[in-house]
Amino acid sequence: MDVYLANPRGFCAGVDLAVDIVELAIKRYGSPIYVKHQIVHNPKVVADVEAIGAITVENVDEVPENSVVVFSAHGSPPSDYQIATERGLTVLDATCPLVTRVHNEAKKYSKQGKKIVLVGHVGHQEVIGTTGQTEMELVDERQDWNLPDWGEDAEVAVLTQTTLSIRDTAAQLDKIKQLYPNAIVRNDICYATTNRQAAAIELAEITELVLVIGAQNSSNCNQLKAVAINKGVPAHLIIGPEELDRSWLEGVQKVGITSGASTPEKQVKAVIESIAPENVYKVGTGEENTVFAIPRGLRNLVGNGDRCKKDEPATDENN
Repeated sequence: MDVYLANPRGFCAGVDLAVDIVELAIKRYGSPIYVKHQIVHNPKVVADVEAIGAITVENVDEVPENSVVVFSAHGSPPSDYQIATERGLTVLDATCPLVTRVHNEAKKYSKQGKKIVLVGHVGHQEVIGTTGQTEMELVDERQDWNLPDWGEDAEVAVLTQTTLSIRDTAAQLDKIKQLYPNAIVRNDICYATTNRQAAAIELAEITELVLVIGAQNSSNCNQLKAVAINKGVPAHLIIGPEELDRSWLEGVQKVGITSGASTPEKQVKAVIESIAPENVYKVGTGEENTVFAIPRGLRNLVGNGDRCKKDEPATDENN
């Protein structure tokens, strides 16, 4: 049996940044520091930061007064910042810069008097943060939806969650454009989501089974699984080798493996070691070089120490 390993895969620049901010905050302030919502959607990453002194909470009002809190990579609504101010909290904002860009677009278009539509998933933490920025309508492809009749002359701007399916989002954007042909459409699906889905498509074209390594509550992991299934290939989302069903591998000679943007490489390595393939081949355009710097406003708070080194990519035995 051979394994075909997607490139790129795993941690994106936004996840690297968020985890680094937590680790630097603990070094600067000591433990505990608090994290509002899972820092990223991966229970093993959450466990890792909690092991060194982070405490995860779901709501800002759970954080003790005058404490240090990191807001997760998914972004937060303005109401969370207001609560933090009232409680005297030191806030370290680990929102992915690409999510912040969507927030800024929402506020800009709102000031221009445009009606705003967000394509995203109800209840996802990123969507909660974005819809909190200003008034907007939410379109979720998993549900029936209707937009208000704003009239032919309405100025409409359409934004998207950063971790959606490229195919499904394009279909929703087409439907919205049919209703409001002059709408400004900002496809905000991020580079990491786009690149990983492209690699997953390539993977599905040459393998008999695709394993996506990551968490069940990770939007981008679920989209990778859907990409493979849409190509007609069986696919499973697992957190690690403990969830690997050996019956999936029976009669399979080519297994594709990829991982979501919040999945550390050590989880991928563990699955490959469990399968013990004869060969490992890499598939895709290669590694990404995007890095997000510590935001200027946080540098004095967390110091200017070196960014934390992440685990090395799984070895590709054959090119």
